[in-house]
Amino acid sequence: MSLQGPMIVVAEKPAAGVVDALRSAGAFPIIEANWAEAPTAFVAVKPSAVVIAEPGPAADEENARMLSRQIVTAAGPVVPAIARVTGSQEAAIPIALPNDAALPLDHLIIRLRSALRVRALHETVLRRIETFSSRGGAMPELPVGDALDDATVMIAGRGPLYPALSVAIGERFGMVGALSVESAARQLGMRDIDGIVIGDGFSQRMVEAFLTVLAQEPKYRDIPAAVLGEVPPDFTQWLPNVDHVERDPARVVARMVPLVRLHAFEARLKRMLKTLDAGGMFDAETGLLTRDGFFHDLAQAVSDSSKRGTALSVACFCFESAAHRRYEIAGARLLARLIRDIDFGCRDDDGSFLVAFTQATLSDAHAVTRRIAGAIRNAIGEATGAPAAAANVTLATLKAADSAESLMARVRTGRVVAAE
Repeated sequence: MSLQGPMIVVAEKPAAGVVDALRSAGAFPIIEANWAEAPTAFVAVKPSAVVIAEPGPAADEENARMLSRQIVTAAGPVVPAIARVTGSQEAAIPIALPNDAALPLDHLIIRLRSALRVRALHETVLRRIETFSSRGGAMPELPVGDALDDATVMIAGRGPLYPALSVAIGERFGMVGALSVESAARQLGMRDIDGIVIGDGFSQRMVEAFLTVLAQEPKYRDIPAAVLGEVPPDFTQWLPNVDHVERDPARVVARMVPLVRLHAFEARLKRMLKTLDAGGMFDAETGLLTRDGFFHDLAQAVSDSSKRGTALSVACFCFESAAHRRYEIAGARLLARLIRDIDFGCRDDDGSFLVAFTQATLSDAHAVTRRIAGAIRNAIGEATGAPAAAANVTLATLKAADSAESLMARVRTGRVVAAE
């Protein structure tokens, strides 16, 4: 990712080392400012990123707060901020991505490039939205609010600190747990994970094996990972958002919040890009079809199946423990991953999930829905702390005289499928 574009480096004293590292990496132009000058420089320059070069608290708290507000409210694509930190210190501004000052400056560059990729993605989405609107398309709903509201963090570990970490993480993010490296790898494949805490109870070899899994798969490399043990130096070159953290749950959460927020925002942008590319048919929050898109596809699927004599089944999934919006969204996203490419689904107005299984008889759909319901209810149960979410699934299959409306009427009162 190119570092071209205005960049502000904030420091009370000349930060020659940071500036030289940025310049060597291709950053241009670089504007140096102290805390008193930083807000004015931000308005004048409209930077692509802000780097806070000196660890520790800001020399001018009022201007630091003003700079934070400017970064958050800036028009156009997101402006990433990175702050160097040492030990247990917080970043000079709370919205900044922390970067350990003890690491080589190369790691700051790697983290900055990762953040700028999110900015480039945001710029692309904004451009596509403008193009979409200019062509008269029905504008899909943009996700609003803090991206942390629907972020999920995984805790991988089984040591004595695990309960305290679970409480601290669960209070701030959606949470899933993994007691082994194998379980953690499975969760990565099944869920939208926005951050990982690798806790105690794993040997160094196991930690390295898990980090290797992250490093080898491009879609996992940018996930923020907080490691309570030592991080081998090589991994800081491969994984831009991996950090060694202290064994203090509150500190772990504080360090992770800005990184998890940015990753969750990136995931939100990718879903928005998908729905724009599909003409607004996908829900940008869940990755499933919009409700209107689902019923449009269902009507066509019923017509096609009736003409060709092929099977079609529809299921309705209700999970009582998913009443909280966060868990409802997480369940819908998991459903989007679990259904086949030839099937389609949506989140209904009452929070239930509707899925149409093409080329599936009632017995075929019965087996599939049991597996899907079991996976979702267990995932929601883990996140809420309940043994398992109460699941209610009804099924209906297409009959000769059915329309989309009559099929949906039957699925509302149809056969109940017990989830494993």
